[in-house]
Amino acid sequence: MMISVLLADDQALLRGMLRRLLDNTPDMEVVGEASNGAEAVALARQHRPDVVLMDIRMPGTDGIEATRAITADPDLSGVKVLILTTFEVDEYVAEAIGSGALGFIGKGADPEELLDAIEKIGAGRPLLSAAATAALMARFRLGSTRSWDRETRLLEDLTPREREVLTLLATGLTNDDISDRLRLSRHTVKTHLNRAMAKLGVSERAQLVTIAYETGLVRPGEAL
Repeated sequence: MMISVLLADDQALLRGMLRRLLDNTPDMEVVGEASNGAEAVALARQHRPDVVLMDIRMPGTDGIEATRAITADPDLSGVKVLILTTFEVDEYVAEAIGSGALGFIGKGADPEELLDAIEKIGAGRPLLSAAATAALMARFRLGSTRSWDRETRLLEDLTPREREVLTLLATGLTNDDISDRLRLSRHTVKTHLNRAMAKLGVSERAQLVTIAYETGLVRPGEAL
């Protein structure tokens, strides 16, 4: 299956390098290039790519705002955002996930890592680089200034099975992993996650993971 990709970065040289890499990769094609967040949103609406490879720091509308605009648009529900940035620090990682990005990887990644990330994001599988995961976990250990009382209360509305599936998702398991662990069908796992998202008022799996950690449902380093 061909994965269509939109490149959003203010560095023309980097966009050119990424385009050559992706255009020379079977089953991947670049459908557009944006030099800022506003262009990224406009081109996403025009081309409906499978994946937007989004930088964070861009002039005008930045990558976080653009990601939020894309993931909030019901007409772009099939468009997934992979953040590609130099800044794998906790505030950027948490903000990117909160805005609806499905993945986060550093610009220092090997080409093979980037291509693998695009493939996973295109398939709807959340992904964080090792550095991004470490930064996010550091944020959770230090705590957050935001109050998560509302989300904590909403967690009480989840069924025991929905909480169990959410907990496994937050520890990094895929739908297939959860299916095998709980001996449920993939469809049933997806149904539980969709219901959890509806009850918690979010639209992305990555946002579920953020809530799970911030509310203490799952704690960093916890093995299941």
